[in-house]
Amino acid sequence: MAFTDPQLERYSRHILLKEFGTKGQKKLMASKALIVGAGGLGSPAAMYLAAAGVGTIGLADNDAVDLSNLQRQILHSTPDLGKPKVESGAETLRAINPEVEVRAHQGLVKADNVMELISGYDFVLDGTDNFQAKFLINDACVISRKPFSHAGIIRFQGQLMTYLPGQGPCYRCVFPKPPPPEAIPTCRQAGVIGAMAGVIGCLQALEAIKCLTGMGQPLTGHLLTFEALTMAFRKIKVPGRPACPVCGQNPSITEPQDQEPAAACDLRGPVP
Repeated sequence: MAFTDPQLERYSRHILLKEFGTKGQKKLMASKALIVGAGGLGSPAAMYLAAAGVGTIGLADNDAVDLSNLQRQILHSTPDLGKPKVESGAETLRAINPEVEVRAHQGLVKADNVMELISGYDFVLDGTDNFQAKFLINDACVISRKPFSHAGIIRFQGQLMTYLPGQGPCYRCVFPKPPPPEAIPTCRQAGVIGAMAGVIGCLQALEAIKCLTGMGQPLTGHLLTFEALTMAFRKIKVPGRPACPVCGQNPSITEPQDQEPAAACDLRGPVP
């Protein structure tokens, strides 16, 4: 594939990097990334992936833009209030880079559709705000051997990790099962500093770019945490769990399951 002159100019700062070059840019342009949750984390991740030239970006969300979102969800703006987030987000990404194909997946992500949803993508970014969705995404990606980035934020703290099939632990190796209801407050209850979403969401985009191009060392086998008040990063080694119910030696979870059937994995809750 030959680059056009506008493409050479658009991606010139990538191409200058000896670790990246034209080879890395071509890989990005041929790749497909899915972002589940077009909110605080999904916003910067999606925008930087579009700017980087990822060929196809999927946005999955069931929510509409609310005024309280705009403090951190930079994919959307005031004129977008009331608009579905996948629609608003798609418009923003196409404005950043018209060459990117944006797929809008409006609706709930549930056990009966998650496998089909992720099947069309090379990498998945978890930008959701609830544990039911996070465990569902983890299980579906592990079962289908799909690499993905987990992240979460609240107040002044954030964390992320990357799963690569057969190369390290999954989300359940760190957090074996969802906590009891109301055990951990949501961002709506506890608050979150808006820029935290930018810090962690950008790191998710960087992990996706590394994995899609084969550049560098992803956060496989580690949990990265960030505390904003003291600007402290910690990279914690996470061992695999042979008894993990989904990626262990004798998995008991062999297909995605909705953790709470009544609520499924409704992404309409407060987005981080």
